[in-house]
Amino acid sequence: MSVMFAVCAGRILPGITRSFSRRLRESAIENGRFEVTGYCNCGACCGWERDKDGKPVFNYGKMKGRPKIIGQTSSGTIARRGTVAADPSVLKAGTRIRVPGYGEGVVEDIGGAIKGRHIDLWFPSHDEAKRWGKRYLKIDVL
Repeated sequence: MSVMFAVCAGRILPGITRSFSRRLRESAIENGRFEVTGYCNCGACCGWERDKDGKPVFNYGKMKGRPKIIGQTSSGTIARRGTVAADPSVLKAGTRIRVPGYGEGVVEDIGGAIKGRHIDLWFPSHDEAKRWGKRYLKIDVL
Protein backbone atom coordinates (compact mmCIF):
# COMPACT_ATOMS: atom_id res chain seq x y z
CA MET A 1 0.00 0.00 0.00
CA SER A 2 2.77 2.48 0.83
CA VAL A 3 4.40 1.78 -2.53
CA MET A 4 1.21 2.68 -4.39
CA PHE A 5 0.84 5.85 -2.32
CA ALA A 6 4.42 6.90 -3.05
CA VAL A 7 3.98 6.40 -6.78
CA CYS A 8 0.55 8.07 -6.80
CA ALA A 9 1.99 11.07 -5.01
CA GLY A 10 4.52 11.42 -7.83
CA ARG A 11 7.43 10.25 -5.69
CA ILE A 12 9.43 7.05 -5.64
CA LEU A 13 10.53 5.63 -2.29
CA PRO A 14 14.25 4.85 -1.86
CA GLY A 15 15.04 1.38 -3.16
CA ILE A 16 12.20 1.36 -5.70
CA THR A 17 13.54 1.51 -9.23
CA ARG A 18 12.15 3.68 -11.99
CA SER A 19 11.50 0.56 -14.08
CA PHE A 20 9.28 -0.79 -11.26
CA SER A 21 7.47 2.55 -11.16
CA ARG A 22 6.99 2.45 -14.95
CA ARG A 23 5.64 -1.14 -14.79
CA LEU A 24 3.23 -0.12 -12.01
CA ARG A 25 2.00 2.82 -14.13
CA GLU A 26 1.56 0.61 -17.22
CA SER A 27 -0.30 -2.01 -15.17
CA ALA A 28 -2.69 0.61 -13.75
CA ILE A 29 -3.42 2.03 -17.21
CA GLU A 30 -3.94 -1.45 -18.69
CA ASN A 31 -6.56 -2.06 -15.98
CA GLY A 32 -8.75 0.81 -17.22
CA ARG A 33 -7.24 3.56 -15.12
CA PHE A 34 -6.02 6.96 -16.27
CA GLU A 35 -2.94 8.77 -15.10
CA VAL A 36 -4.45 11.92 -13.55
CA THR A 37 -2.30 14.97 -12.87
CA GLY A 38 -3.00 18.62 -12.08
CA TYR A 39 -2.05 21.92 -13.70
CA CYS A 40 -2.63 25.64 -13.20
CA ASN A 41 -2.13 28.77 -15.33
CA CYS A 42 1.52 29.29 -14.35
CA GLY A 43 4.36 29.25 -16.85
CA ALA A 44 5.79 26.03 -15.43
CA CYS A 45 2.51 24.18 -16.01
CA CYS A 46 1.47 25.81 -19.28
CA GLY A 47 4.72 26.48 -21.13
CA TRP A 48 4.91 30.27 -21.18
CA GLU A 49 7.32 32.96 -20.04
CA ARG A 50 7.51 36.73 -20.23
CA ASP A 51 9.35 38.35 -23.13
CA LYS A 52 11.68 41.37 -22.80
CA ASP A 53 8.62 43.66 -22.68
CA GLY A 54 7.02 41.61 -19.90
CA LYS A 55 4.32 40.12 -22.13
CA PRO A 56 3.49 36.40 -21.87
CA VAL A 57 4.71 34.28 -24.83
CA PHE A 58 4.90 30.54 -25.50
CA ASN A 59 8.34 29.24 -24.53
CA TYR A 60 8.62 26.10 -26.68
CA GLY A 61 7.27 24.29 -29.72
CA LYS A 62 5.92 25.72 -32.94
CA MET A 63 4.30 28.61 -31.02
CA LYS A 64 7.57 29.64 -29.29
CA GLY A 65 7.77 33.42 -28.96
CA ARG A 66 4.17 34.03 -30.01
CA PRO A 67 1.78 35.84 -27.65
CA LYS A 68 0.05 33.68 -25.03
CA ILE A 69 -3.24 34.51 -23.37
CA ILE A 70 -2.74 33.24 -19.82
CA GLY A 71 -5.45 30.77 -18.88
CA GLN A 72 -6.78 30.25 -22.40
CA THR A 73 -7.30 26.62 -23.37
CA SER A 74 -6.67 25.13 -26.80
CA SER A 75 -10.43 25.29 -27.43
CA GLY A 76 -10.47 29.03 -26.71
CA THR A 77 -12.19 28.93 -23.33
CA ILE A 78 -10.67 30.30 -20.12
CA ALA A 79 -9.50 27.54 -17.76
CA ARG A 80 -11.53 27.20 -14.57
CA ARG A 81 -12.44 24.49 -12.08
CA GLY A 82 -13.62 21.53 -14.15
CA THR A 83 -11.34 22.19 -17.14
CA VAL A 84 -9.63 18.99 -18.27
CA ALA A 85 -6.74 18.50 -20.69
CA ALA A 86 -6.69 15.18 -22.54
CA ASP A 87 -5.30 13.44 -25.59
CA PRO A 88 -7.96 14.09 -28.27
CA SER A 89 -7.45 10.59 -29.70
CA VAL A 90 -8.67 9.19 -26.34
CA LEU A 91 -11.16 11.80 -25.07
CA LYS A 92 -12.55 14.31 -27.55
CA ALA A 93 -13.08 17.99 -26.77
CA GLY A 94 -16.41 18.49 -25.04
CA THR A 95 -16.39 15.08 -23.32
CA ARG A 96 -17.84 15.29 -19.81
CA ILE A 97 -16.15 13.17 -17.15
CA ARG A 98 -16.28 12.54 -13.41
CA VAL A 99 -13.00 12.09 -11.53
CA PRO A 100 -13.00 10.62 -8.00
CA GLY A 101 -11.76 13.24 -5.53
CA TYR A 102 -12.14 16.11 -8.04
CA GLY A 103 -15.68 16.02 -9.40
CA GLU A 104 -17.03 16.69 -12.87
CA GLY A 105 -15.10 18.25 -15.69
CA VAL A 106 -15.15 18.88 -19.43
CA VAL A 107 -12.30 18.21 -21.84
CA GLU A 108 -11.41 21.67 -23.19
CA ASP A 109 -7.64 21.50 -23.50
CA ILE A 110 -4.72 19.46 -24.77
CA GLY A 111 -1.13 19.46 -23.58
CA GLY A 112 2.24 18.57 -25.02
CA ALA A 113 2.82 15.93 -22.34
CA ILE A 114 -0.76 14.62 -22.30
CA LYS A 115 -0.66 11.40 -24.33
CA GLY A 116 -2.81 8.28 -24.20
CA ARG A 117 -4.71 7.54 -21.00
CA HIS A 118 -3.45 10.64 -19.20
CA ILE A 119 -5.60 13.61 -18.19
CA ASP A 120 -4.64 16.89 -16.54
CA LEU A 121 -7.09 18.66 -14.21
CA TRP A 122 -7.06 22.45 -13.79
CA PHE A 123 -6.51 23.94 -10.33
CA PRO A 124 -6.54 27.64 -9.35
CA SER A 125 -3.00 27.52 -7.87
CA HIS A 126 0.26 25.72 -8.45
CA ASP A 127 0.25 24.51 -4.84
CA GLU A 128 -3.15 22.86 -5.30
CA ALA A 129 -2.00 21.21 -8.54
CA LYS A 130 1.13 19.92 -6.80
CA ARG A 131 -0.91 18.64 -3.84
CA TRP A 132 -3.07 16.65 -6.25
CA GLY A 133 0.14 15.02 -7.52
CA LYS A 134 -0.10 12.04 -9.83
CA ARG A 135 -2.83 9.45 -9.34
CA TYR A 136 -4.09 6.44 -11.25
CA LEU A 137 -7.87 6.47 -11.22
CA LYS A 138 -10.87 5.06 -13.01
CA ILE A 139 -12.88 7.94 -14.45
CA ASP A 140 -16.49 8.00 -15.55
CA VAL A 141 -17.45 9.35 -18.97
CA LEU A 142 -20.84 11.03 -18.57
